[in-house]
Amino acid sequence: GAAARRPEGRRRQALHYDKIFYIGENDLYVPKDETGKYKTYETPGESYADPTEVMRRLIPTHVVFNGRVGSLTGKNALTAKVGETVMIVHSQANRDTRPHIIGGHGDYVWETGKFTNPPEKDLETWFIRGGSAGAALYTFREPGIYAYVN
Repeated sequence: GAAARRPEGRRRQALHYDKIFYIGENDLYVPKDETGKYKTYETPGESYADPTEVMRRLIPTHVVFNGRVGSLTGKNALTAKVGETVMIVHSQANRDTRPHIIGGHGDYVWETGKFTNPPEKDLETWFIRGGSAGAALYTFREPGIYAYVN
C-alpha cells in the first residue's frame, strides 16, 4: 500500500490506499465528409485543417478512456478485492466531467487534485474541471461489479 501524506502542521491521520487507478478521459475530434463518413487522409499534413475545425467546436466525435475503446472493460477491467482501498485519479483535458461509482461513492474526494486542500467526504458524484485532474479514495466493502461512469 501507499499513503497520501498531509502537509506539515496538519496533525490528522494519514489516508492509506492499496492501489491506484488512472482514468484518462480523452476526446477525439474526427472530421466527417459531406456524406457523414469519417474522413481519411494520405498524410498527416493533409489532415491538419479539418480536425482543427472540428476541435474549435469542442464537440468530440468520440470520448474514450485511457486512449481507446475497451481500455477499461472486459479483460482490461480494473479490479479490487473487498477491503481494498483504491485511489482513482481522473483527468480530462478539454471538458468538465462528473465521474461517479455505481455501487459506491468517493469516501474522500479532491475535485481539484490538490492534496494540500482538505478532501470532500462521501460524494456520490464529483466534478472535474476541464483541463485538470481530481482524485478519490474508495474502499470496496462488498463483492460485485462497480461501474465507474461519467
